[in-house]
Amino acid sequence: MKVRIEIDTKTFVRFWLVVMGFGLAGLAIYSAKDALVLLGISLFLALALNRPVAAIAKKLPGKSRLGGTALAYTTLVLLLGCVIWFVIPPIVQQSAKFVESIPSIIDQASSQWRGVNDFIDKNNLRPQVDSMMENIKQQSSSWATSVGTNLLSSVGSLASFLGSLFLVLVLSFLMLLEGPTWVKRLWGLYNDEEKMERHKKLVGRMYNVVTGYVSGQLTVSGIDAILSGFVVFVLSLTFPVINSNLAMLTVMATFVLTLIPMFGATIAGALISLLLFFNNMTAGVIYAIYFVIYQQIENNFVSPSIQSKKVELSALTVLVAVTIGLYVGGLLGGLVAIPVAGVVKVLLDNYLEQVKSKRVENEKPLNKLVKKLKNED
Repeated sequence: MKVRIEIDTKTFVRFWLVVMGFGLAGLAIYSAKDALVLLGISLFLALALNRPVAAIAKKLPGKSRLGGTALAYTTLVLLLGCVIWFVIPPIVQQSAKFVESIPSIIDQASSQWRGVNDFIDKNNLRPQVDSMMENIKQQSSSWATSVGTNLLSSVGSLASFLGSLFLVLVLSFLMLLEGPTWVKRLWGLYNDEEKMERHKKLVGRMYNVVTGYVSGQLTVSGIDAILSGFVVFVLSLTFPVINSNLAMLTVMATFVLTLIPMFGATIAGALISLLLFFNNMTAGVIYAIYFVIYQQIENNFVSPSIQSKKVELSALTVLVAVTIGLYVGGLLGGLVAIPVAGVVKVLLDNYLEQVKSKRVENEKPLNKLVKKLKNED
């Protein structure tokens, strides 16, 4: 038995118009993904700074929103300037120092590892090993001379990053300044008071997720940075070869890098351990041991007590969100991945709650009877 389905021309045209519309929308989003990422990061930053700006504005004469926003951003720009001033030059300096010291490190290792030397001599491997060591020395020397060239070639990327950062700051500044006015206009469009209150609660939950995560992450990163800087300062007193300025570098680098979910703390610990190792092997090992121990304490006690019930995401969800964020938006995308995932979770939970409430409502005896009578009509 053949079943024939007839579709009128109007329905057929509407279907393909919808398909084309979705296709064009997807293409437009993909083409403008860089701009959308910048807008998303700007919105995230504006939401994160909204409470501090509101608190500052209340204490100013006339409760000036402009004054509160200006003070908050002046502080933010100064912090960014301090990070660039104190972190970037020492990293470049220590990296260049390490590259230049590779030949001497190899010589020291060769002279200290007597057991290895005995094995090499016993098996007549000395010519091959000497040739390999000489090759490594030459490669490291040529790498050291090319550091300046590589830095110059990356100026374009740095300029692009700084331009994007400036645009994010400007956009988020304007969002903070004009945001309350636009929110009031948006709520004014509602005719249904009950629906408006329901949506206000939903927006409030999303806002609490973002601000709660940001405040918690800043607190955890601050504790980590202060403790790490203190450890490096103590090491600089114990080992004179270590410059005490590395303590400030440690504080800044640890604070910034630990803001990156999942991987940031590991990157910070490895970076500082290597910088100390270049100056003194024992100091590098001591810091690495401290880092491993503190990470266990932070992951099991500090972070859960500070960030409990802030986002409520599983480890798998966090990993997937951070991976997508890093792929789509780079470092900045990774920073905002978890709160964005938290907002999506709030929206999904709200949708599921609505579906469940409708199902419960429809299963009531009176509603079943009304539905049955409608179907009979």
